[in-house]
Amino acid sequence: MKRYLPFLIIVAVLIVAAGSVIWFVQKSKQNGLSNTNANAQSDTAGGAHVRGPANAPVTVEEYGDFQCPPCGRMYPELKKIEQEYGDKIKIIFRNFPITTQHKFAMIAAEAAEAAGFQGKYWEMHDKLYENQQAWATSDDPGPAFIGYARELGLDLERFTRDMNGAEARSRVEQDMQMGNKAGVNATPTFLVNGRMLRTEATSPEGLRTAINVMLRVNQ
Repeated sequence: MKRYLPFLIIVAVLIVAAGSVIWFVQKSKQNGLSNTNANAQSDTAGGAHVRGPANAPVTVEEYGDFQCPPCGRMYPELKKIEQEYGDKIKIIFRNFPITTQHKFAMIAAEAAEAAGFQGKYWEMHDKLYENQQAWATSDDPGPAFIGYARELGLDLERFTRDMNGAEARSRVEQDMQMGNKAGVNATPTFLVNGRMLRTEATSPEGLRTAINVMLRVNQ
């Protein structure tokens, strides 16, 4: 019996590991997460913007459209989630303007990128969502964007030039390409540690559930 003990220990370890994998897949299904790692790119690949601790155990990645009403409704909820989980989560935002439905979505994304060139990406991101109803229903959102840039203390000449420049557009398009590869077809779309939330799970409660699952897995 002693002779077979090492072998039996190895078999037992493998069985436990297999059971853990099966549990994780089943738990992911139950909590609205896809079975596949939809996006294995690095945090900063493409034009992504990141906030939160680099070593946070959970990464919440959003593909968003600044003119999208559901994105606007999720914005304050995501803020609450950030406050609740603190340094346990890291937030990544990637642009995914759905221009066939939202005519100002692209220029809004470019405005955020232009602010980012002066170190104020997240501040502009927040202003765009907080004031979505005002600029999204206007005839021309440009003056509103310049107004937000002024409030943020940006160099307005540079901001205007960058907002209409090739570099901002390129960063947005990189995000869109990554989203297309990941299978994104609506906004907001969330990935939690690379696993995409199914559409029916895209809610504050669904996002919290997915985060909690990943926190347990990473304990």
